[in-house]
Amino acid sequence: MPDKKTVRKAREDLRRGKRPSTAAGEFVREEFEHVREGKHGAKSPKQVIAIGLSKARRAGVPLSPPKRGQASAKTRRSAELAYEEGQGQRSPRTPSAKRSRATRGVLKRMGHSAASHSAISAQAKKSSAQRRGRQRAG
Repeated sequence: MPDKKTVRKAREDLRRGKRPSTAAGEFVREEFEHVREGKHGAKSPKQVIAIGLSKARRAGVPLSPPKRGQASAKTRRSAELAYEEGQGQRSPRTPSAKRSRATRGVLKRMGHSAASHSAISAQAKKSSAQRRGRQRAG
């Protein structure tokens, strides 16, 4: 469950006419903070970003799921379901307590270096290098 402050900031961004990805950035930032605080860990910065984007979609940020070829079918399907849930087209599924506990346990055992400044920097550089000129600028 995202913090009220995060949801408020994201809604404010959308109200100001900013892109959905900017609003989703608030959720990603919150998730990096959770990893740094030790609330849970992550395998890589990419995983932290994925968790944040999923939370954003579920909270109603109109962030469309990735296009075909940008992500695996499983990831795309998960993003579609989260998007529909956030847009009110699908009622939220009540998560299984056993599954939630298991997921939290696995995340707790993972490291916290995924949220380090150097790891985030390396991820940003790698992501930027995959994009071309004009896309990199903005």
